[in-house]
Amino acid sequence: MLKRFFHFSLNGDEASLNGSHRNGSAVHGAPQGAVARVKEEGMNLEPVNGPAPRPEASSQVVGHFVPFEEIYRTASFKQPKVAYDILKVAEMVNSSHVSGLSVEAKRCAVLMALDVAGVQTEDLLQDAMARQRALNDYEEALQNTLREFEGTKNRENAEIQAELDRLTARYMARIQGNVDEVARQQDAYRAWQKEKQQESQCIAEAASFCTPQSGVNNQNSLSSVLVRCGVEAAGKRS
Repeated sequence: MLKRFFHFSLNGDEASLNGSHRNGSAVHGAPQGAVARVKEEGMNLEPVNGPAPRPEASSQVVGHFVPFEEIYRTASFKQPKVAYDILKVAEMVNSSHVSGLSVEAKRCAVLMALDVAGVQTEDLLQDAMARQRALNDYEEALQNTLREFEGTKNRENAEIQAELDRLTARYMARIQGNVDEVARQQDAYRAWQKEKQQESQCIAEAASFCTPQSGVNNQNSLSSVLVRCGVEAAGKRS
């Protein structure tokens, strides 16, 4: 089984000997780092055939990220010129050839493969640290972009809230105007009612002088005057 494992580790990924990654992308460092790439592109993924146009701040969304291979490729660290990188070791550890081995057996198999390939563990550890640093730098750039995106949206929300407050104040003034108009109409109606009562009292008083004197003392109501007048008229007919 170890023979098969060595065959897999030595010949299964010849591209890594040429400085290429598993998916064919170059692993040697480029002058431009991941942080600069993220700041330039925002949250959007740059296509292979050329840089994508930078979106406006208000249209940036979280969810489109640069692949890990691209982060490593554009990082500022130098890829060690060895047969394996740390990602190749990860593939070896997760290979089906050693899936049934214990942790110690896997470690021995990996160390034997590295020794056969002439790879120093120090180089692999440096590669691991450099890749982790590239991931952390990219994450920091994403956080900065997200904070800028959040700040832009918060400013937009503040503008929307200010406009909403202006509209609310304007319509509340209209509502209050309607309430005040109803109150004025009600006050005018109550004033008319008072005048109407005075007018009715005047009419009743005048009507009381048009009827014979009687023992009825209530002369303040027109209805009582009319009733009294009707009773006396009936008495005259009888």
